Amino acid sequence: MHKSSSASSFGPGGLDLSKAFFTPISGGAPSSATKRPTKITVVGVGNVGMAIAQTILTQDLADELALIDAKDDKLRGEMLDLQHAAAFLPRTKIHASIDYAITANSDLCIVTAGARQNPGESRLNLLQRNVALFKHIVPPLAKYSPDCIIMVVSNPVDVLTYVAWRLSGFPANRVIGSGTNLDSSRFRFLIADHLDVNAQDVQAYIVGEHGDSSVALWSSISVGGVPILSFLKRQQIAYEKETLENIHKEVVQSAYEVIRLKGYTSWAIGYSVASLAWTLLRDQRRIHPSLFLQRASMISMVVRSSLACRLSWAETESWEWPMCISLMRKLSSSGTQLRPSLRCKASWEFDG
Repeated sequence: MHKSSSASSFGPGGLDLSKAFFTPISGGAPSSATKRPTKITVVGVGNVGMAIAQTILTQDLADELALIDAKDDKLRGEMLDLQHAAAFLPRTKIHASIDYAITANSDLCIVTAGARQNPGESRLNLLQRNVALFKHIVPPLAKYSPDCIIMVVSNPVDVLTYVAWRLSGFPANRVIGSGTNLDSSRFRFLIADHLDVNAQDVQAYIVGEHGDSSVALWSSISVGGVPILSFLKRQQIAYEKETLENIHKEVVQSAYEVIRLKGYTSWAIGYSVASLAWTLLRDQRRIHPSLFLQRASMISMVVRSSLACRLSWAETESWEWPMCISLMRKLSSSGTQLRPSLRCKASWEFDG
């Protein structure tokens, strides 16, 4: 598999012509002893993987990008297509290979590979095919980048994040899932659309399972720092609870609608994952509703993933949002939706 290279060797006998064009300036500042290049690996160059790769490049998140896939020709084609845009992007070395050795020393490994979700297919139905696939993906990532963070995007993300953690042997804080970060973005967009404001001025969280049984945190909705429900109550402005529920239903149906119309989702998840990557790599300690593992228990992993968390490079901490009994019951119910998958856990045959 061909790999990209930044070497200039157009001269006779492979002479490096860059030395003919540039003269070193003495007395320059020494190279930084602390800064080192940031490397991101994306596993899977399907629609989602390439949307993530493109967003990583345009947002200048990495000095080096490694692409991995089982399809050699498509992989090379995608690599070349991105490399040909070099004149319009921040400088990033782009490599591609079917050999996982190319991922060595990655800071962040993003796993998008998996069977494509068919129209009307639930995320949980994808599980068995993707567990088998992860057994060929995660161990090599852990081998070549033992200090990286693994981020799982493949669906069903809630369960596959646990699978990746078991296969990697990493501490729980170094395996996360994209969780309901995208669901929350859809939630914010719909609220902003209803109120005719910029979605960036809206704060609102969806928690629970990424998908059908997700839970809307109504009390988290604020616009310009003003809690919306409290404001409406103080101003004695009537609102229909059914309207709120319909917004949540629209969030749940969003992915299915996009898949029905174009066959897959890609751009929104690309930007969602890039936002998580930016928070991690820049150590921003921002709050994201992403999936994390708190304990070794599978049930605990599912329940705790339902909460927003503060992300940084060193640690992931849960954000304990105050919830009423009704909301806690919904959250617990969201976790139970994954129990059919958990019953298959014994057949996954993890080592260790």
